[in-house]
Amino acid sequence: MRAVGPQDARAASVGAFEPSLALGAPPLLCEFNRAGVLDAADVHVARALGRLAGEDDEQVLLAAALAVRGVRLGHVLVALDDVAQTVATEADAPSDPAALPWPEPQRWLERVKRSPLTTGEPPRPLRLEGSALYLRRCHAEEEQVARALRRRARALRRRALADGLPQTAGAARPPAPERPGTASAGRMQRLLGDPLTDRQALAVQTALGASFSVIAGGPGTGKTTAVARVVALAREQALAAGRPVPLVALCAPTGRAAARLEEAVHAEAATLDVEPEARDWMLSLRAQTLHRLLGLSPHRTSPPRRLAHDLVIVDETSMVGLSLMASLTEALRPAARLVLVGDPDQLASVEAGSVLADIVAGTDPAAVVALDRVHRFEGEIAQLAEAIRDGDGDAVIDSLARARSQVSWLDCAATADRPPDALLAPALDAALETIAAARAGDAQKALRSSAALRVLCAHRRGPYGAERWSELIESRLRAPEGAPATWARWYPGLPLLVSENDPELRLANGDLGVVVSLEGGGVACAFARGDTTVLHGPGRLGAVQTSYAATIHRSQGSQFDTALVVLPEPGSRLLTRELLYTAVTRARRRLVVAGEEEAIRLAVARRAVRASGLAARLRRQAPGAGRAS
Repeated sequence: MRAVGPQDARAASVGAFEPSLALGAPPLLCEFNRAGVLDAADVHVARALGRLAGEDDEQVLLAAALAVRGVRLGHVLVALDDVAQTVATEADAPSDPAALPWPEPQRWLERVKRSPLTTGEPPRPLRLEGSALYLRRCHAEEEQVARALRRRARALRRRALADGLPQTAGAARPPAPERPGTASAGRMQRLLGDPLTDRQALAVQTALGASFSVIAGGPGTGKTTAVARVVALAREQALAAGRPVPLVALCAPTGRAAARLEEAVHAEAATLDVEPEARDWMLSLRAQTLHRLLGLSPHRTSPPRRLAHDLVIVDETSMVGLSLMASLTEALRPAARLVLVGDPDQLASVEAGSVLADIVAGTDPAAVVALDRVHRFEGEIAQLAEAIRDGDGDAVIDSLARARSQVSWLDCAATADRPPDALLAPALDAALETIAAARAGDAQKALRSSAALRVLCAHRRGPYGAERWSELIESRLRAPEGAPATWARWYPGLPLLVSENDPELRLANGDLGVVVSLEGGGVACAFARGDTTVLHGPGRLGAVQTSYAATIHRSQGSQFDTALVVLPEPGSRLLTRELLYTAVTRARRRLVVAGEEEAIRLAVARRAVRASGLAARLRRQAPGAGRAS
């Protein structure tokens, strides 16, 4: 008689008709389902694939279910030779994954290799390379990205720079004298000079001289400054060579990130030493989401449209998944330049893959320029971010414990049910300041105040979640002495977060707004548009939510003067180095971290590693070993 294990106890506790259990599945899949390794959906998809291909071997179906599970968790592939060890290191693993009946790896691989799920014509639903098992779509997308970027990287050294563009980056780059026939040479020199650092100048030169390049770096390292110079110099370069003004696409994976890119490039354009025509051209550029640029529907049922652009710049590339990157590389003209911009140390896309990190790891180093000089914040915040990025838990704890001016650490479990005053008090003070400005009808001041501080949470729901913290702050605001017992739904000072793109109102998913009083009575919802403010009636808005607190994932690309970071308990599967790094680097001037030392150490030690073969393919190595990259 088989011993009763933890998976049996779980099944008994949830009941025979629990939706998470796949009833009627083969015994092996049932066991992994009951243990929590597989969801019911993983099992159902694997069984459906098996029926279509005529495969009923439960070990092969287990492999298929694990491949489906991998994509659900952000992986591109599953390495069958060490999947048991991989599951054991994942935060949502069962208590004792080693007790599960894992197939013997070599025999398992042989069965999968001979299966009609991987062998024969027409193309099978699964692909096996060595020990790496892919869903066919993921394999095709990974091949597409690697093939396209390898082809572009080969052209890195063959693409000549236009006459007048300096060949080296140095600390001292005096303007060159103008020469007949090269009127833009001096301007090119000046655009590569101060205030650019050597690394920024090198990033600009690489982008202009290559078919494909990466500008990598953390928040405040001057990536957007370099991007603006790339755009300006691309125009100068084309005109100097007798070509038309280039067609430039500025884009990002989300509407909010696209809007920030557009605002930053326009702000840089206003200060550049360029002719009025060049400045007006830069100010006319509009950024858009990658989906809109490629003409993709949310479900991507049609191929991407072909792009006519000469230069495509993608900001916040860390949030781009494999499927979207495959569509982009498919849509580019062979002669177009592609510039990817982002921070490979931040949280990866919500979709499968860690594309930017893989590209940085696998691409010719000559195509990647990492900016490491932080301009936006320094001192304690920068030291803490560096220690987190390096994975040094002792240094992180030491930085938190010794910090005095910029960083504060609350060594506690900061739930909304038991909020520490050091977190709640500044959040309430900032909210009251916003309410005062909003009641006075000062929309710009209300927006500045509302965007200056944010509570950031790892989870969306639960006692540590953003929704619970928003409810807590709002309830405290509604109950001060002398305040009305009930407030209107749209009260002045209410912070708003747009959760879906609204093209008609030009609102992007992630935009922040605030409700303000109108002079003649009533209220409106204010949103910043560069240096201006737009007002919309509450009834015109679509999907918006209260935003006294936000998730760390949604805050990517944003910065706040003060960030109040709420870390969950040590058992949370979301605690990773990337999450903590992203949270810390949202703060410009002041950072408060609330979390137990154990949770912080676990986060620093745990990488959000995703199994992928992209870096190996970019290095022209077979990804068959299936190791995570």
